[in-house]
Amino acid sequence: MSTHRKNPKRRPTGRPPAAAKQQPGERLQKVLAAAGLGSRRQCEELIAAGRVEVDRGIVTEMGTRVDPAEQQIRVDGVPLAISKRQYFAVNKPVGVVCTNRDPSGRPRVVDLVPIRDARLFTIGRLDISSDGLILVTNDGELANRLTHPRYGVAKTYRVTVAGRPDRDVIEKLRKGIHLAEGFARAERIDVKSRRKESTILEMVLREGKNREIRRIFARIGHKVLRLTRVAVGPVRLGDLPPGETRRLTREEIRLLQREGAVAGR
Repeated sequence: MSTHRKNPKRRPTGRPPAAAKQQPGERLQKVLAAAGLGSRRQCEELIAAGRVEVDRGIVTEMGTRVDPAEQQIRVDGVPLAISKRQYFAVNKPVGVVCTNRDPSGRPRVVDLVPIRDARLFTIGRLDISSDGLILVTNDGELANRLTHPRYGVAKTYRVTVAGRPDRDVIEKLRKGIHLAEGFARAERIDVKSRRKESTILEMVLREGKNREIRRIFARIGHKVLRLTRVAVGPVRLGDLPPGETRRLTREEIRLLQREGAVAGR
């Protein structure tokens, strides 16, 4: 997004233009989010800061309804590009970052998606040392619902840890481990296999604290050797090869939208 200063000739009204008020349309913040400018909350901040125009008038009133097909919407003076909504599953390899901007020039998840005509971003993150399923979209509203802790969308992980956690350790993980931000607990945790010096577990979490899984295992003395996300809500990683991308099916998109709507009630 452009960050140049606003044109002083534009008149901040604090109200939606008359044409915008008369349109039934969609809420302005929802239109901005759908165009890939961030979550709905982030788009509300853009509006409140006076950075959004509708039909050449700056709008700061929340709830303004617009028709993007009939009205001209600008952000920081740049016309809003209304892109078709895109939804992808990506198998993120280790060493690839989820951020859209990386000063170090490391490979990014969005670079793995074979389209360049939409402003895409990841739904949530995996740290650089982890691999597995990342959803990529330009649907800001859905992204917000699927990542915000209050909505509690389930994420499933396959975790290989050093050692052989016993039954008491597994029960601790179910009850919760204290971190600086509060308790972190597994909604479900199953032992998939035990090896001589390591154990493979499957865990389901509904919150996404920073490096949460690595930190909780460190607290109980079992180093994470590998961490792979295998599902986000109803979408499974399946046999998608590392570094590859596929479009979500209509059914997967419908289920994600329903899960976000139900969780947000």
